[in-house]
Amino acid sequence: MASGGEAVRVELPGAEPGPLRRILWRVALALGLIAFVAVLTYIGRDGYVDPEDDSVSLLDAFYYSTVSITTTGYGDIRPVTDGARLITTVLVTPARVVFLILLVGTTIEFLAERSRQAFRRSRWRRTLNEHVIICGYGTKGRSAVRTLIGKGLPREQIVVLDESADARARATAQGLAAVAGSATSTEALNEAGVREASSVVVAVDRDDTAVLATLTARELNSKATIVASVREEENVHLLHQSGASSVITSSSAAGRLLGHAVHEPRVTEILEDLLSVGEGLDIEHRPVEEAEQGPLSALTIERGLVVGVIRDGELIRFDDPRAAELRAGDQVVYLHSHRASDVAPT
Repeated sequence: MASGGEAVRVELPGAEPGPLRRILWRVALALGLIAFVAVLTYIGRDGYVDPEDDSVSLLDAFYYSTVSITTTGYGDIRPVTDGARLITTVLVTPARVVFLILLVGTTIEFLAERSRQAFRRSRWRRTLNEHVIICGYGTKGRSAVRTLIGKGLPREQIVVLDESADARARATAQGLAAVAGSATSTEALNEAGVREASSVVVAVDRDDTAVLATLTARELNSKATIVASVREEENVHLLHQSGASSVITSSSAAGRLLGHAVHEPRVTEILEDLLSVGEGLDIEHRPVEEAEQGPLSALTIERGLVVGVIRDGELIRFDDPRAAELRAGDQVVYLHSHRASDVAPT
C-alpha cells in the first residue's frame, strides 16, 4: 500500500518539549561565558602578551577567550602580570569549568531524553489494544473524538494519525497519542496499532485518500469496525467495496439538514441535539434482558423511547414487524433524555 509523506513517529501526550530549546539556551550561556572572558581580557590587556605583535586587540581577546574556555590552550597569548593571572585564576578558570559542565551536561541530557522518550513509546505500544484510530484530525476528526469521549471512551484509547504537525500538536494537547504519517501508509497504520484496534475512523479530506486508507486498514485488520467519511455520495460504494463498515456522506448530510431547515428550522435543532453527546437527547443501545424478552410494546425504558432493534448485526426499525417480538441476544436502540423528569414521584 501507499506510503510517503512525513516520517512515521509517535508523539505522546504529556511529553516534555524536545531538548532543542534547552540546548539553545545553553549555547547562549556558553557564548555569554566566552564574551565575559573576552571582555575581562580586553580590559586587562596590558597584563597579557601576544608574541606576534606585543599587543592584544579585541579580536585577540576573543581568540584568547575561545581557546581558554574550550581548554584548547595554544599558549601564544598568556597572562604575564600578577593581576592578569589572578583574574585568570579567580574568574576565567570557573568560567572554563562551567563551560565544560554545560557541554557534558547537554550531551548527557540529550541522550537521556531520547532514551526516556523511547521507553515511553515502547510502554505505550505494549499497552495498546482495542483502541480507536482517528485518521485525520481536522474538523471531522475532532468532532468524532469529542463524541467518543462523550460516550465514555478514555483518551488513552484514542490514537490520532495525521501528517500535519499542527493537527498532532492539537491532539497531544488534548491528551491524545498521535502518530505522524499518512492514513494510506501501512507503516503509519501499523505504528498506530491498527492490528490491535477495535475501530478505525477515516476522516480525511479527500475521497480518494479515504478509499485508499480504508482499503489499507481493512487489509491489515479484517475484524475492525471501519467508519469512513466521504464528500460525494457517488463514492460511497467505493468505500463499502474497500471494506468500510459504515460510510457517512458529509456533503449530502449537510444538504439534507439545510433542506429541513428551510421549512422546519426546529427539526434541525432536534437532529443537532441527537448528534451531540451527554446533553439533551442521545441515541443509546443496550442488550435485552431476559425479563424483557417478548412484545416490544411491553418494554418500558425510563426517560427513553425505543426506535429500533439490533439482531444478528442488523438494525431493524421499530415499525418493522420483525421488531415486534424481542428475542435473546437482541439489543434495543432508544432515544435517551438527559433531562430529569419534572414530575415529582408520588
